Amino acid sequence: MSLDLADSAVDGLRRGDAAAFDAVYDAYRARIFGFLVRLTKNRALAEDLLQETFLRLARSAPDLAADTNVRAWLFRVARNLVIDHQRWALLDFDRLFELSLWPRPATDAAATPLDLAEASETGLRLERALGELSAEHREVLLLVSVEGMEPAEAAEVLGIPGATLRKRLSRARERLQDMLQAGEWTAAKGALA
Repeated sequence: MSLDLADSAVDGLRRGDAAAFDAVYDAYRARIFGFLVRLTKNRALAEDLLQETFLRLARSAPDLAADTNVRAWLFRVARNLVIDHQRWALLDFDRLFELSLWPRPATDAAATPLDLAEASETGLRLERALGELSAEHREVLLLVSVEGMEPAEAAEVLGIPGATLRKRLSRARERLQDMLQAGEWTAAKGALA
């Protein structure tokens, strides 16, 4: 989305213009969804969080500041929804597991939609290694390398200083490179990786 379109979209969102919402949705839906799928490793959950992200945009639109960076705002909301979901899952995991409502971790290397979408062995290895990174490293790589955000914008999404982001990004890249060279990943780590 160009800067002019982003500015007009914020103005339109603040006025309640459905066309502005549609333009933002069309521009960012696929990218937010890809970010969520890779963070959660769960397509159904990512779809739910994507819907919630845009519902929050619709509810918050009149209160957006005129200079809001819509892309950063959406990624921040999506990330916060993932964090909220993970907190809930960690708190309730034992109870759900006892009630057999939580699926047991898979023991075989079942193909995911992301695995099927990747045509090359290198792509598959990269997706698997990316999935093995800590959430902290995975999210910074997704924002900067996959989404093409500038480090300052990614730092805004994550709510961290720019220097911290640059350090985290450097460590994430090093870890990913080490993993790819060593082949240090597993096909499936379970539901709460």
